[in-house]
Amino acid sequence: MEAAQTMKYSTLDVEQKGHIAYITLNRPDAMNSMIPAFWTEFPAAIRAIDDEGSARVIVITSTGKHFSAGMDLSVFLNMKEDFKGDPARRAERMRRMVKMLQDSFTAIEEARMPVIGAVQGGAIGGAVDLLSACDMRYCTQDAFFTIKETQLGMTADVGTLQRLPKLIPIGVVKELAYTGRNFGAQEAREYGFVNNVFNDHDAMLDGVNKIAQQIAANSPMAVSGTKTMINYAIEHTVEDSLNYMATWQAGMFQMEDVFTAMEAQKTKTLPDYPPLLGAIKEMKS
Repeated sequence: MEAAQTMKYSTLDVEQKGHIAYITLNRPDAMNSMIPAFWTEFPAAIRAIDDEGSARVIVITSTGKHFSAGMDLSVFLNMKEDFKGDPARRAERMRRMVKMLQDSFTAIEEARMPVIGAVQGGAIGGAVDLLSACDMRYCTQDAFFTIKETQLGMTADVGTLQRLPKLIPIGVVKELAYTGRNFGAQEAREYGFVNNVFNDHDAMLDGVNKIAQQIAANSPMAVSGTKTMINYAIEHTVEDSLNYMATWQAGMFQMEDVFTAMEAQKTKTLPDYPPLLGAIKEMKS
């Protein structure tokens, strides 16, 4: 986690308390809009936490009145400059840019530990893309969400239209995406987009921290495997998912964490699990 905390960010803050890592969007005066730097800093922070391995949960929060206003105007202005020259080369460059933006939030799904989104105020456009990639979402009563892109003359392209239909009913997704209307905290909970709604920001953070602590108390190997299996099952048949589960267990299931959990239950103490191993920094000759 040291690498993630020592890196310099202009759009967010990163810290770790115990086994819980926090990524806080920190441009409140600009409603935490996602400027060009955000699209490299955010996935870099997620991957640095994941690579280090000591965190067992990542919580994404923000400062100010709103969670995030989504894609900043400066990103669109930069894109406008690309709409010149040979159409083929222009289109190829545009495709790579969109893939880069998509990859920023795919990093959430690829992280070995669960990622929780905690939302106050507005979560607009790209913020919904971000949240759709999280494992769980919680919000305050004043929160609202908007698939804004349709009203801006474009199709949402960073993950909302691909992930949201797997989270809430398809007819609801189409209504929200076609109209671009706001949907509030209670509506989001009715759809199952958020797990719970809290009275205010402090109550939400307290509730999210309690959930994160419960997750962090479990074996990080078991939780990581569970995240991998659930995400795989979303995209595959039951038969394929069961086969993958059997193959996973053949390699990943070991007895150390099982015995640690059993001993903790027997002695009524908290289990002490080793962290996930960090990334291989370099190959030794």
